[in-house]
Amino acid sequence: MKKLFVGILALAAIYSCNNSSETKASDATKSADTAATTNAAPSAENEKAINLIAQSDCLTCHKVDEKTTGPAYRDVANKYENNDATVALLAEKVIKGGKGNWGEIPMTPHPNLSEADAKEMVKYVLSLRNK
Repeated sequence: MKKLFVGILALAAIYSCNNSSETKASDATKSADTAATTNAAPSAENEKAINLIAQSDCLTCHKVDEKTTGPAYRDVANKYENNDATVALLAEKVIKGGKGNWGEIPMTPHPNLSEADAKEMVKYVLSLRNK
């Protein structure tokens, strides 16, 4: 009986991991599609940033036009100026994590993300500012 229970738990864990990665891939595709429609012709830089975002866990808490656990990317773009100082500040927050700018739910740190990649991602988010 104990072996059966352990086996069922193992299968459930494997299934949930597979299902989660499929959901992330689906969300990434939807977000990339949304990004592509909001920017008529995504630049090569945007393509790189969209791919980096799709490969990370960002889409778990953020969407382009919809607030979920974290703010919508467009809301972030509308709050901050698009300049080098802001890009550096927000890239650091992406890497180190943060709390308080958008409520009490903290953003998880991403210490394995390079500064250059974080900046690419932030530049893309800031490019979504409403005109």
